[in-house]
Amino acid sequence: MTTVLIADDQTLQRFGFRMLLESQDDMTVLGEAANGSEAVRMTAELSPDVVLMDVRMPGLDGIEATRRITAAGDRTRVLILTTFDLDEYAYAGLRAGASGFLVKDAQPEELLAGIRAVATGDAVVAPSVTRRLLDAYVHHLPSGTPERTSVVTGEDPRLSALTEREREILTVVGQGWTNNEIATRLHLAESTVKTHVGRILAKTNSRDRIQAVILAYDTGLVHPS
Repeated sequence: MTTVLIADDQTLQRFGFRMLLESQDDMTVLGEAANGSEAVRMTAELSPDVVLMDVRMPGLDGIEATRRITAAGDRTRVLILTTFDLDEYAYAGLRAGASGFLVKDAQPEELLAGIRAVATGDAVVAPSVTRRLLDAYVHHLPSGTPERTSVVTGEDPRLSALTEREREILTVVGQGWTNNEIATRLHLAESTVKTHVGRILAKTNSRDRIQAVILAYDTGLVHPS
């Protein structure tokens, strides 16, 4: 059973999400939060598998709430809800530790599939969409921030444990390649690719594939197109 906490400041929207989720045999809603502060408090109390997090809420917004929830280090994962396909908040949410994002008008089956994916430790956003999101918003970050700084001097410690093959695969993961594409283009078995990706996540302490993509940008392995 997947347990979910809904964090959204719109009462009707929370009601709609709750009705949808509770219509599923494998999901249950533990509670509803109307703002970020409530979401953080209730997550600590209830330990849901997934927090369905709106970004635009009064007081403590969904980004900071996500950051606090993921920083706590427990098993709860956050699925960000955005208003638009490339909402600027989605990038900040992913950097704050969210495991993915969906638009609020996503089809019910997309929302349910996203919650299930996040609950099992997967990332919701497709690699190509992740690349498009990062490309769109990395340009708006102030110059001099880690996200805009290429690694040109010395070795980034987050990459030091990777083998050359793992570094190569992290680079193409950051470029939006799927496991199947990596296997085909690098002449590897897909099971081997999955093993490499798993080791990359473990060695770099990345929560999921999305965080690995962000790492590839942060360390200069991949640059915005």
